[in-house]
Amino acid sequence: MDLFSYHQDQDPSGRLLADRMRPTTLDEYIGQESIVGPGKLLRRAIEADQVSSILLYGPPGCGKTTLAHIISNHTQAEFIRLNAVDASVKDVREVIEKAQNDKAFYGTKTILFLDEVHRFNSSRQDALLPAVEKGTIIFIGATTENPFHYVNGALLSRSTLFQLEPLTKDHSLIAMRRALSDRDKGLGFMKLEATEEALQHIAEMANGDIRRALNALELAAMTTPPDEGGTVCITQEVAEESIRRPLVKADESTQYDVLSAFHKSIRGSSDAALFWFLYAVEKLGMDPMTFIRRLIAAASEDIGLANPQAMVQAVSALDAYRNNGWPEAKLNIAQAILFAVESPKSNAVVAAISNAMSAMDEVKSAEVPLHLRDAHYKGAVKLGHTGYKYPHNFPGHYVKQDYLPPNLAGRSFYNATEQGNESKIRHNQELRRRDD
Repeated sequence: MDLFSYHQDQDPSGRLLADRMRPTTLDEYIGQESIVGPGKLLRRAIEADQVSSILLYGPPGCGKTTLAHIISNHTQAEFIRLNAVDASVKDVREVIEKAQNDKAFYGTKTILFLDEVHRFNSSRQDALLPAVEKGTIIFIGATTENPFHYVNGALLSRSTLFQLEPLTKDHSLIAMRRALSDRDKGLGFMKLEATEEALQHIAEMANGDIRRALNALELAAMTTPPDEGGTVCITQEVAEESIRRPLVKADESTQYDVLSAFHKSIRGSSDAALFWFLYAVEKLGMDPMTFIRRLIAAASEDIGLANPQAMVQAVSALDAYRNNGWPEAKLNIAQAILFAVESPKSNAVVAAISNAMSAMDEVKSAEVPLHLRDAHYKGAVKLGHTGYKYPHNFPGHYVKQDYLPPNLAGRSFYNATEQGNESKIRHNQELRRRDD
């Protein structure tokens, strides 16, 4: 059986297996139990044909489009699907105009499903707003991108957001086994055998994308010649040829999330900080410099004077990367990351800046005390620029005198913690304040 006769026998329209096997009811739907499980809000709304405007957000292959397809099968409303990649403002306005007429003359509701809504720019999204606000259309949007970055706030606020979780290897296995046994829509009409190792491999490589798993299974079935008994055998070797390890998606939102995870891990986990750094650079193709800059910032923001060597390590990693490039500087950067994570932590520098900025806003302007003003010119004494005490001429190289403007005298901005090196600084501060 060749590719062409396969399609003619199984489905004259030539639809792909993933399309043919797309669930048409909630009972057939795989995964997302927290959203459409028994008794859940969205399931009740679908079953009662009372779906309001919603936004479905999740990774590819997690069931967003399938869920919209199921809604279309359960509603008496006019269901119209547009893809944001090729839909125009004109297309949207035509849908809205028809929806107005259907509602006015026949009392019919209209559901507009807009796939890949993140591909709609701001002006095209704005065209939807009046119709959504008035209830002329019920809007269902699907996106793989963070809706808070790519969907207008006004449209987002008028829709209920449902976040679909990535599906698992087990979900892909369920879908493939259904396809193998289904004679009407799947591959059950074929004399076909698939080893458990083959299915496990496809499920692993699909990484939660059911569509990708079914496409690989179909490719394996269509391109593998039958044995002497007429059976098509899908072995692990065949499976490995049918699906490759996917490229990891690294959109802007994902990059921000990974960078955030890296910085937060610096505060608590060497393993996680190192993982997120390597994952971002090796898997997502992000620039190592982005993480070195964040590491330098964290050296002051989260460590500061508790271990000032963290800044030295971070800047040294920057020099190593500039001089040696990647991957030679991988070790140097990893060393600086691990040094930072294992250092005692303090955010006293951040707090000090915040305190000083608040004081600056409070006083509006500040006069430099006379004894701190420049005295390196003739006439400075006549202007009263005298009285400065040189600390190195006093015991302990410290002497009490006012350094702040008069209207901030006695204020304290930097308060060292008990962490690491700062414990010595704190002790020093306490001695000085006691003397003062």
